[in-house]
Formats: sequence, structure tokens, C-alpha cells
Amino acid sequence: MQAKIERATLLRCLGHIQSVVERRNTIPILSNVLIEAIGSSVIRVMATDLDMQIVETVDAKVETSGATTVSAHLLFEIARKLPEGSEVSLSASNGEMLVRAGRYQSKLKTLPRDDFPVIAEGDLPTSFELDAKDIVRIIEKTRFAISTEETRYYLNGIFLHVTDDGDGLLRAAATDGHRLARYTLPRPSGAESMPDVIVPRKCVAELHKLLGEAGDGRVQVELSPSKIRFTFGSAVLTSKLIDGTFPDYSRVIPTANDKLLRVDPKSFGQGVDRVATIATDKTRAVKMSLDSDKVTLSVTSPENGTAAEEVPGDYRADAMEIGFNARYLKDIIDQIDGDNVELHLADASAPTLIRESEKSPALYVLMPMRV
Repeated sequence: MQAKIERATLLRCLGHIQSVVERRNTIPILSNVLIEAIGSSVIRVMATDLDMQIVETVDAKVETSGATTVSAHLLFEIARKLPEGSEVSLSASNGEMLVRAGRYQSKLKTLPRDDFPVIAEGDLPTSFELDAKDIVRIIEKTRFAISTEETRYYLNGIFLHVTDDGDGLLRAAATDGHRLARYTLPRPSGAESMPDVIVPRKCVAELHKLLGEAGDGRVQVELSPSKIRFTFGSAVLTSKLIDGTFPDYSRVIPTANDKLLRVDPKSFGQGVDRVATIATDKTRAVKMSLDSDKVTLSVTSPENGTAAEEVPGDYRADAMEIGFNARYLKDIIDQIDGDNVELHLADASAPTLIRESEKSPALYVLMPMRV
């Protein structure tokens, strides 16, 4: 294999895919990327961790077609340190890859292409398209609530499912048992018979990174009950799905909370942040004391003392007190884009519904804490 490629193109491509590669691998070839020179003008680069793979196709001058695998992180670091604007020559033979650019050259050890594992995708019967910015919003509005608890593995991702409400909806949800985030979109054409799927946390992170750099455009989504594939621009991301059943989260969304608090999310979030400064890991709770058009946020820490702040709010119901985990509350408030947020409360022990308005696509539920 022999090819020449612009340093910027190689760096961008390796930057996209090298984060799939785990730094510590018991299987040496999983530390490598597969580089395949095809025809006369294309290089295909692939990385995998056995659960997910990314393939990116980039322009290059191919002199001799062929394929090999080489250390992903090593090649990325070399490309990163090469001078801007340089052309990189890659030539592989006899278990080595020669990397040249200007006066620089290095020989890297390679492993045979045939040993490189490829995810068998099988049949992906459901296929539809979404705007890249819609997928980015789904991820940004829900991923903070994904559980990191390995024992409840079925919560380690974003749950995607369709409903027949109205003209049909596509819903994304994530929960860790303490908070729930849900985002709703109109159901895209082709998704009518889509199975319920759970997209793993690592796939979500990679997809967000790739789409954030790709900008606008359409993304082709294809899936079966066990695999999902996203195709956009020159990249294809394929991932296994979490094999488990997501809980029926609709049961925890309150429908009869009768106390409504309206606040400005920016000043409210900053207030929570300020009073939570003195909280320790043991006392992460922030207490909200509600009275007519007045919200007092307070934290009491046995080690550090107390803090309180009054923030303006629109509240007309009976006075009450309720406690929340300060970080969880701030995570949700930070998702609100407008200048108004609604907190629908019932009592100090019942879940609270948080949203921008009745029409907003994003909805959050937060469990209270004892204070």
C-alpha cells in the first residue's frame, strides 16, 4: 500500500475515529486503525472497540492500493506534530509502515489487515433520515441524565422509541433513577415500525462529536433491534445496541402537580450554583423555600456552615419547602434555552416536573431529596 494525503485531512480523520480506540487493550489489534487505499483517489480509515466502529472515507493520492493496520494514537500524535500544510506519504510493506513528510520519517509496526475485526451489521430493516442538528439537540438535552451505574446497564444509554400520538412522535429519554430527561420530535418518515432501542453512552458521545464537527446536513439512520448505523458526509458510525428493557418511564412523569413556580433559568441556576458552593459531597441538597412570589435557596453544611439566596419567581400556591440535589437541579436548569422555566410541584416527597413551557419538546423530572 502506498498513498499521499494532506496532513490536515489525515489529522481530522484520525481525530474523529481515534477516540473509539481504547488506550489499554488486551487485544493488540484493537489499538490499531485499519487504513485501506482504494482505487486511485480514496483512503478508507476504520477503528473499532468490538461494540462500535467508525469508518471514514477521505481523498488521497493512491499510488498502490492495499491495506494495513497501525497504532491509532501513535499515527494521530505524529500527524498532530507535523508542520501545517505538509503532505504525508504512507507506504506499508513487510510488517512496517513508513510515514514521511518533508524531512521527517518514521517506521511504525503494523499488524495484518485480515486480523482486524469488523462488526457484522446484518439486516437493518428500519431506515429514516434526521437533520444533524436535531440529533445533536436530542443528545444535548438528554445525555446528562444517562446512568453511569454498570449494574443497571439498561440505563447506560439513550432510549429511542416511536409513538402514535397525533401524527406520530419520535421520543428520546434518559434516566439514572434520580432524574429523567425526555426530548420529542415529529416521527420521521420510515420510522413507523421502529423497534424500541437503547443507544449506548459511548456511541452517543462519539456521534455528538462527529455531528458537532459535521455541521448541518442530513443523517441516514438505519437500525435493527440489535444494531444501529448513522451515515453522514464521509463517515459511517455503527454500534451495537444495549440488550435490555428500558423501564416504562411515562409512569414517573407527574400529571397532577398543582403548584407552579416560574423563574428565570439564568438567575435561578446562578443562585443554586452560589449557595451550593459550601455544600460537601454528603450535603449536596439545596433547600427551596417557596412563598408568594419569593423563592429562597439555602444550603446547610455541618462542616462549612450555611448559605442562602433569595431569587425572584412567580409563585401563587401554598407555601412549601422541598430539597433537591444541587448538581442535578443545575444540570436541568442549564438545558433551558429561553428566559422562563416552569417547575410543577406537588409536595416535598413527590417528583417535580420541569420544562420551559407546555409546548417545549424537552421535559425533565427530578426526584426530591430530604433536607
